[in-house]
Amino acid sequence: MLNLNIIDATAELKLLRFLDEYTSPFTLIGTYRLIDDGIRPEATVTLRAGDQEMHEADLGVGPVDALANVLKKSLGQLFHDIDRVRLLDFKVRLIEGNIGTSSQIEVDIIFSDGKSLWKVSSVDDNVNLASFQALLDGYEYAIYLWSKGESKIQDPKSKGKPKTSSSKAKKKPAAKPGAAAKTGSKTGTPARLKAQSASRSKAKPKK
Repeated sequence: MLNLNIIDATAELKLLRFLDEYTSPFTLIGTYRLIDDGIRPEATVTLRAGDQEMHEADLGVGPVDALANVLKKSLGQLFHDIDRVRLLDFKVRLIEGNIGTSSQIEVDIIFSDGKSLWKVSSVDDNVNLASFQALLDGYEYAIYLWSKGESKIQDPKSKGKPKTSSSKAKKKPAAKPGAAAKTGSKTGTPARLKAQSASRSKAKPKK
């Protein structure tokens, strides 16, 4: 049966960040840069994960698409299966409609990796910044699911490692060449004796 339960990733991440044992898998250096000419927007970000720093740029059909593409491009260098994460739904709404275009914007995005569904929300005066913050949380939660083993995203370092078995059963030695020819099929009669018996029967003179 399909599980259509949508996880509130924003709420979970807020709680996780209060725990000493939780560390974000990546850190944003500075903020994003976005060039939107209305035709082919370009986004640039710098991320740090561990001792590696990734500075990337990418294009998109819109500003949010460009931001999503450049984040996946950067994170994909360390988390190769991040490309499986998809944006299924994207919603924008005004929190205070009476203020007009200067009011705060809430962005809601639903993500999926093919196995789980999770939703993130972000609020800001700038729709692009709210979208970017939601994208950051969405990808961070995907990697968190991977670390728990509940996602299809896998640790790239674990790929290709052979599985070990706890069984200590000894392998049976392979049969020596020609062993089958020394015995009969069921009785175990040596083949050499069978050959001698056959030759004697042929040597008897006919009456």
